[in-house]
Amino acid sequence: MYKKIAVIPGDGIGPEVMQQTLAILEYVEKVFGHQFEINECLAGGAAIDQEGVPLPPKTLETCKDADAVLLGALGGPKWDHLDGQKRPEKALLGLRKELELFANLRPAILFPALSDSCPLKPSIVENGLDVMVVRELTGGIYFGKQGTIIDGDGKEAAYDTMFYHEDEVRRIAKIAFEMALKRNKKLMSVDKANVLENSRLWRKIVVEEAVNYPDVTLDHMYVDNAAMQLVRNPGQFDVIVTGNMFGDILSDEVSMITGSIGMLPSASLSADQKGMYEPIHGSAPDIAGENKANPLAMILSCAMMLRTSFDMMQEANLIENAVEEVLNKGYRTADIYSEGTKMVSTEEMGQVVLHTMKTM
Repeated sequence: MYKKIAVIPGDGIGPEVMQQTLAILEYVEKVFGHQFEINECLAGGAAIDQEGVPLPPKTLETCKDADAVLLGALGGPKWDHLDGQKRPEKALLGLRKELELFANLRPAILFPALSDSCPLKPSIVENGLDVMVVRELTGGIYFGKQGTIIDGDGKEAAYDTMFYHEDEVRRIAKIAFEMALKRNKKLMSVDKANVLENSRLWRKIVVEEAVNYPDVTLDHMYVDNAAMQLVRNPGQFDVIVTGNMFGDILSDEVSMITGSIGMLPSASLSADQKGMYEPIHGSAPDIAGENKANPLAMILSCAMMLRTSFDMMQEANLIENAVEEVLNKGYRTADIYSEGTKMVSTEEMGQVVLHTMKTM
């Protein structure tokens, strides 16, 4: 299979973890007979340094032409003095807008070997954790009408409007149902339909869309209860679909349950499931160039790309199974190290994952 992949190494530790990921992708290409055209381009701080802007036109053109984008972390204190419109993070927002990426996928995977890193009681997560949060990314209260007013007494007030069109709900529901089909065929739709009119519309449209996915079991939960259930019994969830603000909060909550953001991938998808894949961790400039960073989130982001955008299930499973096996054998980078395990560098972790893939 021939696929074009735009690769943005990013800033800080981004190039280091991307290097390990590309080595693994090259092995997948060779073993499974694919052809991956890799086009590296600049964005964020690196682009500012070389091109003077966070998202050069050439980078945007390359990403639009690609079948998927692999993105390293962007930004760092080096560029904090710049005006908001010129800072590295504007590249991320620009890519989301121009590529029409409206669905954010945030898996929270707690491998059994890392259960000690979880802040919950061992009895709750002893079998690990694998939850996928599908968050609507371009609508809701963050993008609704907003403003400030002065009342008759001269006092200030402000408002933000939570607005959703049925088309916005339907397209994110489709992504979530498709994701559930590839997992355990369970979907939990989270809303606040007992209070909010737009949540009642949300639930109505999700129920309508469920008719097209008879193999998926659909349930509903109010957001306050969902927040509670995620810390009481996170294992009850498989795929969660929710709006922008609720998803922003719940995805951070469930990510924290895993104990380390250095392990977590993410994806942002368009309607045709063309996606941009990135680790949720930052650029960590304090350890950049020191060969200490954890490459597993970037490697797992690559596996997400293979599964979600390219429908390469076997290839994705190989990477994910190798990562789990490496953790079971006790290999750890500094961020997940504990007494009795084997501390390795960025490069060593990438190499041991690759070697494990070759022996599976």
